Amino acid sequence: MKYRKLDERGDSTFGQQSFYTGMEAVAQAIKTRLRLLYGEWWENTADGLPLFEEILGAYGGDAAREAVDIIISERIQGTQNVTQVVSYESRFAANTRQYSAYCSVNTVFGELSLEIDENLRRIEVV
Repeated sequence: MKYRKLDERGDSTFGQQSFYTGMEAVAQAIKTRLRLLYGEWWENTADGLPLFEEILGAYGGDAAREAVDIIISERIQGTQNVTQVVSYESRFAANTRQYSAYCSVNTVFGELSLEIDENLRRIEVV
């Protein structure tokens, strides 16, 4: 697997050293898939994370958090070379409406851990 590197602003990089391979490529693919909004990509408007359609509208305790967990974990599971989402833990603060998650993922290259901060602004490999 080969995946183009992104800079700190999320723009594609170009040049000889502008690709990830292996585990780093899978991590970048997961980040990219979680940041792609539903309908945003002109080539496949049925692809993307339904942030506005299903996630931001979810309101109410554990049931809503679990629904969001399923949406995000399925999006991660659908990433090329991801074999299994091993664990997924999330928190939702109702008063601030901030969602954060930590998950462990098996890939064909090994295990990968991700930390997702509120509103999917920061997705880090830990």
